[in-house]
This record gives sequence, structure tokens and C-alpha cells, in this order.
Amino acid sequence: MPQLLNEHACFGGVQRFYQHDSAAIGLPMKFSVYLPPAAGDKKLPVLFYLAGLTCTEETFMTKAGAQRLASELGIILVAPDTSPRGANVPGENDSWDFGAGAGFYLDATQEPWARHYRMHSYLLELHALVLATFQADPARVGIFGHSMGGHGALTMALKHPDLFRSVSAFAPIAAPSRCPWGKKAFGGYLGADESSWQQYDASALMARHDTAPFPGGILIDQGLGDKFLVEQLLPETFEQACAKAGQPLTLRRHAGYDHGYYFISTFVEDHLRFHSRQLG
Repeated sequence: MPQLLNEHACFGGVQRFYQHDSAAIGLPMKFSVYLPPAAGDKKLPVLFYLAGLTCTEETFMTKAGAQRLASELGIILVAPDTSPRGANVPGENDSWDFGAGAGFYLDATQEPWARHYRMHSYLLELHALVLATFQADPARVGIFGHSMGGHGALTMALKHPDLFRSVSAFAPIAAPSRCPWGKKAFGGYLGADESSWQQYDASALMARHDTAPFPGGILIDQGLGDKFLVEQLLPETFEQACAKAGQPLTLRRHAGYDHGYYFISTFVEDHLRFHSRQLG
């Protein structure tokens, strides 16, 4: 059982923060859970949120303002940390976009990262832990995220459509194999063989499909005032892959919005309602 660190009453439900010993990571990991008022009465849909570079398990819960609607809709919200902490890997704190706070939701294969930087396996572990610990319906699980976490949400959903029934993203790193953030992370964690990178690239994964893996649609919101849009995010690459696969995609481009949580908090209600419809 995870260890409860603290909790706060919130919109009739409870916001909790936990720590547990992770077999996948080999270290303690933290995550947050919002339980709406209906939790405990019946099994509820659960929505995993993956945060972006430099963020923690607290960022979404404190900045996005999602609990009010999650309370109304009866959705459990879960947010993990973005990397191992305290792995003591040389250089893990040298860059804001690689190492601590920047696990990229993949399983590293290169030393010295391979032992602890296993965030893809960790998300599968956390998925199982949440279903075993809370009143979460295994048939109604969705995933969404922001930036690096948008990349993580899209790749997790495409790699595990049996586990995730709905997927959306805010300003995702949509083609990491082609952008500086992704090339730095993939090269460091996975090595120089770029063919190994494709398994964690949402655009490459979608391009392999000849039918829609999520026929109910995928929702992406992107701010046009986002300073990372042109060089790092490349949503048009994912858009093209979806068109080729026949995957319904709603890619909304918003003038004036940047990459931060003012943008996310503006559109988070649309994402929760999108997942609520998909999850039933």
C-alpha cells in the first residue's frame, strides 16, 4: 500500500499525496490523487495526467484547477512525478531538460540511466497500483498530459490501447525524434541508434496504423503564442500521421496562448469533459 503523505479537502472530495516503493524504478516514487465525493460508493473512471519538464506530482493538482470539474463528473485524477528522484546518477541535475524532472516517460537502455530511469515501466506499475488501491474502473481509464507529458500520454495510449480508453494532450512534444528536446533525451537515454527512438515517438507510432486506434477521437490543444511551437512541438507531424491512419483528431490552435498553466487551466475543462464522454 502507498504511504499517505498529506491530504486536503477539496470540492467535497479529497486531494491526496502519496509515496511508495517502486519496483520498476528501484526507488521511492511520489504521486498525487484527487478522489471526488463519489469515490468509495462505486467504481469510477480514472484519468492519469503526465506533467512536463521540471514538474512534479504536485504541479497539475495545484495549478490546473481541475478538481472542481472532476468532483462534478466523478472522475479520479492521478498525477505521477516526472522522473526518479535521488537516483544519484552523475549529471542528472545538470540540465533542466534531461535527467531529474525530465524522464520522458521511457525506459532508458543506456548507462548510467538504465537502472532507475524506467518511467514507461513505472507508469504501468502505477496503473496497476491505482486500480488495486482506489475504486477505479479498469475499463474506464484515460490519459492526458502537457508538453513532455503530452508526448508521454500519446505514446502510452498508442502502445497500450488495452489499458487506456481515451487520450488527449496540451502542447505535446508530438515528434520527439525530430526536435532538440527529443534528440537530446532519446540520444542520452536510448543511445545513438535512432531506430530505437521510434517506439517512443507518437507521430512514428501513429504512422504505423492503417486504421484508427482511437476511433472516438484524440483531442490536442496548442497555443499559437507558445515559444516552443515551431522548434520543439511539431503538432503538424502528428496531424499528418493521424490523417494517414484515418485517426479522428481535433487539433485546436489558440491565438495568444503560451506554453504554461494559464493555457492549461483555460482548456482543462474541455479535456475533462472529453474524457468523461469517452469513458462513459
